[in-house]
Amino acid sequence: MLKLKTFIPALFGLALVAAPAHAAGNLVAVLEAEIVTLDPHFSTAYISRTFGYMVFDTLFAKDAQGDIKPQMVQDWKVSPDGLTYTFTLRDGLKWHDRQPVTSADCVASLRRWGTRSALGRRIFAITASLEPVDAKTFVLTLKEPSGLVIDALGNPVSPVAFMMPERIAKTPGDQRITEIVGSGPFVYSKADHRTGDRMILKKFGDYVPRPEPADFLAGGKRVNVDTLEVRVIPDGATAASALQAGEIDFMQYAPFDLLPQLEKNTRVKLVNFTGGNMFAGAYRLNAASKPFDDPEIRRVLWKLVDQREVLDALGLDAKYATPCATYFTCGTTYESKAGTEAAAKPSIEAAKAALKATKYAGEPVVVMQANDLEAPRVSAQVLAERLKAAGFNVDLQVMDWASVLARRAKKEGWSVYGVHAGGFDLGSPLTNVMVAFNCADFTGWQCDARITPLMEAFAKAPAEADRKKIAGEIQAVMYDQAPGIPWGQFAQPAAYRATLRGLIPSAIPVFWNVEK
Repeated sequence: MLKLKTFIPALFGLALVAAPAHAAGNLVAVLEAEIVTLDPHFSTAYISRTFGYMVFDTLFAKDAQGDIKPQMVQDWKVSPDGLTYTFTLRDGLKWHDRQPVTSADCVASLRRWGTRSALGRRIFAITASLEPVDAKTFVLTLKEPSGLVIDALGNPVSPVAFMMPERIAKTPGDQRITEIVGSGPFVYSKADHRTGDRMILKKFGDYVPRPEPADFLAGGKRVNVDTLEVRVIPDGATAASALQAGEIDFMQYAPFDLLPQLEKNTRVKLVNFTGGNMFAGAYRLNAASKPFDDPEIRRVLWKLVDQREVLDALGLDAKYATPCATYFTCGTTYESKAGTEAAAKPSIEAAKAALKATKYAGEPVVVMQANDLEAPRVSAQVLAERLKAAGFNVDLQVMDWASVLARRAKKEGWSVYGVHAGGFDLGSPLTNVMVAFNCADFTGWQCDARITPLMEAFAKAPAEADRKKIAGEIQAVMYDQAPGIPWGQFAQPAAYRATLRGLIPSAIPVFWNVEK
């Protein structure tokens, strides 16, 4: 069965003796890892993104239906030619040092974010100017129309477009900020932060929430507790025991092997996730060396990989996992069935026949197996056995995840490894690494000239319906190119005390709207 500490990569802190979490004004949470990087522009780590949503705020945000809604912005308008965007901020926005939020702050924040984010770089590549007009208004002028501006500003893909005071946002993107001042619903308390033990976030009394109800990352962020105490408990079983004993209120990742026990505990509730809140797994193939430099040989894996077998081998209950053939995350906007018939009926016999029809000459297939992480380990084992059965010459090499990361940066010495990532991050052609880095110097090194104009068309498309159509066309090429083979989607449930009310079901933990 899967265990938290070996399933989701985490930064381990020190163990602690937990104190009771009885106070109604104090919510105690254990997250996926210790929050180490407090600069949410600098890091793409999910835990830094979680910190960002607590302490900072965004101009726009995504709701539970996947729609982008205004957050710090009161209203905006787009010129008839689609080149000029005028944004006006809401009244009453303040930084945690009580200074007003200004358009100059937002302009500086966007410029810094644009140096760190793939979406941001794409927007700034077509930006003619970005300037404040007055204290509450700023204007973005493009060189060419793009339908992605609002989506990019509200997208939860790391690093998110969080706003900072101008003096802080002027910090170069390749340097971490040292002053943590946001305008979000919680204030970071440096004086109370004990590394390896706990972090304290306090309710920001001057925060002005939007009038709408809270809706995923959008809507009114109303904080109903005085403090959010983020404790460091690296071991999932220890955290689960603390939750059941009432010593903590929330844990982000409940260990799979303890789910039956937690499900029976009437004092605990579980939150399952779907769509972009799930993880998506895939086998990453090396198109720079034999045998997978030949797309015909890569395509054999469509006949070989049985997603249900991988998910079953991981011990995942069907209610927490599902096969998913799309590159763009099932249950999200750009989910597509284009090309998926190639993976419809995998079998060893079908893979054998497909392999015989290629020019495969017995070259070794080096499968990297990360033994310190459960999903990469088990997925690699399953693939290695099926590759052997289909007639491939398999060299299964066991190593730790750090070694996998080092090896995959080189074009030689490996053929394939198993990996998983957040569904939101994979849900768009512009953020899915297997698509966005086509023909780039990036692990896998796949290159198909058909992708580039489709990506440009996707970025320029004025309507969502057009982008969905183009995403399908991109996926059809990806199925032909086969840079990676999906092995399924899964969720790792969160667990919380039944005394909590109003918790928003989100794989990005947020603690506004919660009552204790």
